[in-house]
Amino acid sequence: MEFDPVRFDYPSRRNVVYARKGMVATSQQLAAQAGLDMLKKGGNAVDAAIAAAACLTVVEPTSNGIGGDAFAIVWTDGKLYGLNASGPAPRAISAEVLRKAGYKEMPQSGWVPVTVPGAPSAWAALSKRFGRLSLAELLSPAIEYAAGGYPVSPTVADAWAKAFNLYKETFKGEEYKYWFDTFAPFGEPPRPGETWKSPDHARTLEKIAATGAEDFYRGELAQRIDDFSRRYGGYIRREDLEQYSPEWVEPVKVNYRGYDVWELPPNGHGIVALMALNILKGFDSCDGDAALFCHRQIEAVKLAFADCFEYLSDPRYMQVSVEALLSEEYAAQRRKLIDRSALLPAAGTPPRGGTVYLAAADGEGNMVSFIQSNFRGFGSGLVVPHTGISLHNRGSGFLLDGAHVNCIAPGKKPYHTIIPGFLTREGKPIGPFGVMGAFMQPQGHVQVIVNALDYNRNPQDALDAPRWQWVEGKKVYVEPQFPEPLAEALRGFGHEVQRYENIASFGRGQIIWRMEDGTLVGGTEPRADGTVAAW
Repeated sequence: MEFDPVRFDYPSRRNVVYARKGMVATSQQLAAQAGLDMLKKGGNAVDAAIAAAACLTVVEPTSNGIGGDAFAIVWTDGKLYGLNASGPAPRAISAEVLRKAGYKEMPQSGWVPVTVPGAPSAWAALSKRFGRLSLAELLSPAIEYAAGGYPVSPTVADAWAKAFNLYKETFKGEEYKYWFDTFAPFGEPPRPGETWKSPDHARTLEKIAATGAEDFYRGELAQRIDDFSRRYGGYIRREDLEQYSPEWVEPVKVNYRGYDVWELPPNGHGIVALMALNILKGFDSCDGDAALFCHRQIEAVKLAFADCFEYLSDPRYMQVSVEALLSEEYAAQRRKLIDRSALLPAAGTPPRGGTVYLAAADGEGNMVSFIQSNFRGFGSGLVVPHTGISLHNRGSGFLLDGAHVNCIAPGKKPYHTIIPGFLTREGKPIGPFGVMGAFMQPQGHVQVIVNALDYNRNPQDALDAPRWQWVEGKKVYVEPQFPEPLAEALRGFGHEVQRYENIASFGRGQIIWRMEDGTLVGGTEPRADGTVAAW
């Protein structure tokens, strides 16, 4: 039988998924099932999330990997916990060093944007604090798929092919050959349904599992990263890895329509979503005019981004507090700027003071919002030889402007785009949600929350709804299926609306809500290969 796995002549509909004992929603089916298997073995939602996350480094390497960063929000025992597993810049790098080397801005590939990877530390930290099963058991599905192979899913295959075509034209240095050895060993990327495997990846995961990630930061793997970096003029060293540990942080929130929306504090930009919602809540949902409310959403997002581009960085360097940015006073100040005309966004003056997302829940009340990423596709384009470790390019989020709060510095964490979200009401958990996709992420969070709370859409419908994406200035992209009357109305407000065919740029999300009787209800992203695995 011959068919095109990425051709769809007719629209399809997914229903929400219900379950009682557990649920895992991811962008790739095998990863979701790996998480569910852990629940059936007696693990909890944290165990399920770790298993799914590790599996995603194998089955969706186009968006994340062992050499990336991770963030998590965990609900357990009636409390929210936040984990920031993003890594800092190497101690050998600085803006001065890069400017002397001839750089005028941060590059997207190569050694310069490589920061300390935090993802393995996230798995180990979450497992140690909240998990029930051993890390070896949690990583076993990922190891099995890496060693024995799996059929590549359609969306992943498409992203893989695009990366391959770009890399073969642009990556000419010897240091990049290991990417091709790993991800195109036969000279071509895998096609949809074609089996791909990475024994190197499997052996690395086995070392991480056996040592609680210690080998990655203080053992043989750390030395391999160091050796590779030194060989090709990189900046990261074993000492950078040895001195790293993830941080437990307190999530931050705003109340929107009677619900508390939670994000993690900087260096991630979850506060963009919170600031936008804080502005929006001062308006009625639509005043009977859906176009007007959509216009206000775009304007609120623009204003929030303008502030965060100006003020957000590693919290140790920020000169404006999160509390100030999320204050009611400042939200009211920014809200006054929104009228019926599209703005050119500018920062205000507040009071001084390539990604995968997954959601998991169990029948005992534990819930996890988890996200990890290599940033742009496969990341830096660098793969540590014979390890399967794709190093991320998160450092490209830094600036070289010495006067800016987000200027690169030794041991400093960059402005970070990956953000997990969580929803509660009156101190009770509703559940995890997230939309992956670089600077689309907070915009996706806003749209999902508006869909759920202003328009009472179920989790699947909230994800299915056509999205917009503010790009810069007054430019707004909309998906191909975005209603033309609404697009035209937005043009009437002064927005430069363009239809954009690349639906992957509009983010990919997952949602799990807990109903009052404990029943779980989930939705998964139609723009990816995802599924909701339920028990």
